[in-house]
Amino acid sequence: MTAAGAISVPLWISTSTPPTKIIAFNNKLRICYPVKLSRNGSYPLSTFEKNGQYEQSFTLKVASSSSVGSTEEPATKVKFQRSLSLPGCSTSLSLLGTGYREKVFAIIGIKVYAAGLYVNDSVFSRLDAWRGRSAAEIQQDPSLFNNIFEANLEKSLLIVLVRDIDGKTFWDALDEAISPRIKSPTADDKSALSTFRDVFQGKPLKKETSIFLTWIDPTKMLVSLSFDGMPSSVDATIESTDVASALFDVFLGGDPVSPTLKASVAKGLEAALK
Repeated sequence: MTAAGAISVPLWISTSTPPTKIIAFNNKLRICYPVKLSRNGSYPLSTFEKNGQYEQSFTLKVASSSSVGSTEEPATKVKFQRSLSLPGCSTSLSLLGTGYREKVFAIIGIKVYAAGLYVNDSVFSRLDAWRGRSAAEIQQDPSLFNNIFEANLEKSLLIVLVRDIDGKTFWDALDEAISPRIKSPTADDKSALSTFRDVFQGKPLKKETSIFLTWIDPTKMLVSLSFDGMPSSVDATIESTDVASALFDVFLGGDPVSPTLKASVAKGLEAALK
């Protein structure tokens, strides 16, 4: 196994007239190609003739399955699948960007979680006005992010913890960011926040716990927790435009809790809107 997670497999290459195939030869793999080299041709030193065929030893590197179809958040090394199918969503969602959340304790920055934003690809058709813009321009334009939020299309924030934390502490930190963004909470807003809080109360959230915050539309969110991969169900439904909007602003507004996530999303948008 290589450092990059690739697998080195010894093979024999043979040039012969049968169709290309992989077979076993002297306990090693061999690929046979449908072409035959001239005996007078020049070959690498590692090539030799055996049984009327020309064979060459080489090493094939095959990517490990864990690295296929994923993107690594560089600061935390958390891998995010490039596409997700989530409970309650009508279609799969595509990864747009990743980042991390850091809290400062006694002047020391401690990474708490990695985060990835997923969107319905149909949202790009609503963003023609921003085609050709740079990531820096996109990042500073609140109207673009408002347009994404207001689109009646699913989007999801996946949070992956990189350390153990109890549910109450996680909620308190999230609520500390959400509540100030709701200037005059209604009874529905307070009820939605209570439902949101109950998802995390009394739960020990271990490292690698996944938290899925999915906007079905601007008025409705789904919350799912998973302790071993993808969620199989929805843990709570949050029905409040104010709460849904405030949460989106926490991560993608003018003062995001994860600047790295917003910057990465801006780069993803730049690439998608070329």
